[in-house]
Amino acid sequence: MTILLAGCGDLGTEAGLRFAAAGHRVVGWRRSPEKLPAAIEGAATDLSTAELPPVPADTAAVVVAIAANSPTEAAYRAAYVDGLSHVLDVLERDGVTPRRILFVSSTAVYGDAGGGWVDESTTPAPGGFSGRILCEAEELLANRLRGTLTAPVILRLGGIYGPGRTRLIDQVRDGTAVLPDDPRYTNRIHRDDAAAAIVHLCTMAEEPAPVYVGVDDDPAELGDVLRFLASELGLDAPPSGNAGDARGGNKRCSNALLRGTGYSFKYPTFREGYRDILAGVGVRHP
Repeated sequence: MTILLAGCGDLGTEAGLRFAAAGHRVVGWRRSPEKLPAAIEGAATDLSTAELPPVPADTAAVVVAIAANSPTEAAYRAAYVDGLSHVLDVLERDGVTPRRILFVSSTAVYGDAGGGWVDESTTPAPGGFSGRILCEAEELLANRLRGTLTAPVILRLGGIYGPGRTRLIDQVRDGTAVLPDDPRYTNRIHRDDAAAAIVHLCTMAEEPAPVYVGVDDDPAELGDVLRFLASELGLDAPPSGNAGDARGGNKRCSNALLRGTGYSFKYPTFREGYRDILAGVGVRHP
């Protein structure tokens, strides 16, 4: 059984390695396939164009994990809407009907909930162009696959952290972190858990739901996360003040539906995840 990774950056590569370890053939499409590990068959691909490589005839699942090349509305549309559309077009072109297509989206589609809880039943209300474009891509996937034998699966990930994704650690370490004056909830998932969830949803025997929220168990207040990191680094807590606009809005995302499929988190909260990262760079937990 072949797994096609349409978009094979950091997250896609980690998922690909896990698919390969489970015995699947894995094909990864990215602009620079020479950067992929040997376990993933790379093909040079620019998803923003319509000229895509042939799709293996035995493709059982497609993971669309695209990243925009700049934080602009045009770049987001080219990546998420045009890129997804081109992937769906090439599947039709080659007459391939995978069992599932999983599209990696974001909890940004929910916008701001004033600190309230959101889940898969919550109506999206994006506050910026990124969330609006992701909503458009989600609708595109549902509409294009309606009436087909392929199950669309949308995985709305919270903020991804992990190896090479150390923004908050860096802010605490260099003294630029600020504890928000008002409580502000944040939602995150370790890169390894995000990749493992992708594999789980693509391969589980049960028919998946159309949408899952991919976050860990603890929608923690940003101030608590920053204080924890300062303590782990042996530093004083950051000062309080105006921390600017909330990235992704102030909300608490529930992972109950994902957990209900039997998925188990390696890093259920930010504490386990950040301690693992800090141990990897030589910072010992007291």
